Amino acid sequence: MSVRKHSWAEPYKIKMVELLTMTSREERMEAIREAGYNTFLTKSKDVYIDLLTDSGTSAMSDRQWAGMMLGDEAYAGSENFYNLEEAVRKYYGYRYLVPTHQGRGAENLMSQLLIKQGDCIPGNMYFTTTRLHQELAGGAFVDVIIDEAHDPDSPHPFKGNVDLDKLDRLVQEVGSDRVPYISLEGNVNMAGGQPFSLANLRKLRAYCDEHDIAIMLDATRTMENAYFIREREAGYENHSVREIFRDICDMTDGCTMSAKKDGLVNIGGFFACNDEELFKRAQNLVVVYEGLHTYGGMAGRDMEALARGIEEAITEDHQAARIGQVRYLGEHLQNAGIPIVQPIGSHAVFLDARRFLPHLDQDEYPAQTLAAELYIEAGVRTMERGNVSAGRDPETGQNRRPALELVRLTIPRRVYTQAHMDVVTDAVVDVWNRRESIKGLKMVYEPEYLRFFQARFEPLD
Repeated sequence: MSVRKHSWAEPYKIKMVELLTMTSREERMEAIREAGYNTFLTKSKDVYIDLLTDSGTSAMSDRQWAGMMLGDEAYAGSENFYNLEEAVRKYYGYRYLVPTHQGRGAENLMSQLLIKQGDCIPGNMYFTTTRLHQELAGGAFVDVIIDEAHDPDSPHPFKGNVDLDKLDRLVQEVGSDRVPYISLEGNVNMAGGQPFSLANLRKLRAYCDEHDIAIMLDATRTMENAYFIREREAGYENHSVREIFRDICDMTDGCTMSAKKDGLVNIGGFFACNDEELFKRAQNLVVVYEGLHTYGGMAGRDMEALARGIEEAITEDHQAARIGQVRYLGEHLQNAGIPIVQPIGSHAVFLDARRFLPHLDQDEYPAQTLAAELYIEAGVRTMERGNVSAGRDPETGQNRRPALELVRLTIPRRVYTQAHMDVVTDAVVDVWNRRESIKGLKMVYEPEYLRFFQARFEPLD
């Protein structure tokens, strides 16, 4: 007799719903044409299941909404700022906090304060806005992630690890005085939501101490990274997500945070650090770009929602359900024979567009093409993470043609049901079944910065 495997359920119940409308295929064809075949330019009202991003798209809890009513909107010294400061000190451990309107505001502060012209900033794979801020400050990003991260088929459990040999070669070449910090991202987005291990971070900490280099954490999805450590790293299976997360933060010197992910809010972010002098400089600069140092571009009510969201996000129940839903979608696609990045990551399932559409050259933008086709098929909005996102090499002017050409199916937290994931699976399979007839795209408009947001395309003849 077979033993039934126990199902799991989300650790919440639904109190309110937003009604969705399914458009016709003809309506979606017209909508994607108007959007220049760029899913970022499609209108939300024309989308059925929105997997464009998990940034600011999560559902807040009743507790968070109650906190919104307690917003202290004083220009200076908002009570909600001190509640957020207390939450960050309690769970992250950093002494000093500077709020910003979102993560890229914190990236701008950190880059302006720490990078000098000609500096090199190593990191475990680039992220689009992070690299741009580093470049605008006069620095150059250098990828020091392990090679397995660039291989979508590699089963390595910690593809977000830093390759210490790559880092050392860079430091020996340019000198440690030209390396202001290493940019360490938790659950590396561009690699498919892949975590680093605590063992790797300990080695990195020892190396950076020896060479007087700071470690600045991109904490955007690092609570999810802590959950993977609990699952995959020997010796941590009995540690809580909260304990592991604090261990990570304690081995770094500061962080930037897009609170729109782990923080379970629709807007907000912060820069945090332990260095008092750096904090004072950040306090001074935030007034120029964001707002006063006790709100920094956030309303008081949003700071309160974030303080409460941090407490909810760091629990095992939340992380198990969040990552479990991503895994549910990924395993269904695997079972259908769809090529995806392995292992399944935390915030999204990443389709391997190179293998999905092998007949398209990378300069025919297979990932951008596939994202458009998924929208046409079923109104499912996803996003490209490949040649378009990578941008152009500033020296040659040519597309960077990264090793990973991916489409990201990004799942908002606490928003969709398993039935929605079944619909997404069916849509991907339907496109897969007609993949040989799909033609690529050509770029007809390219903005100067972060082109994937606003570029426009047309189908190839």
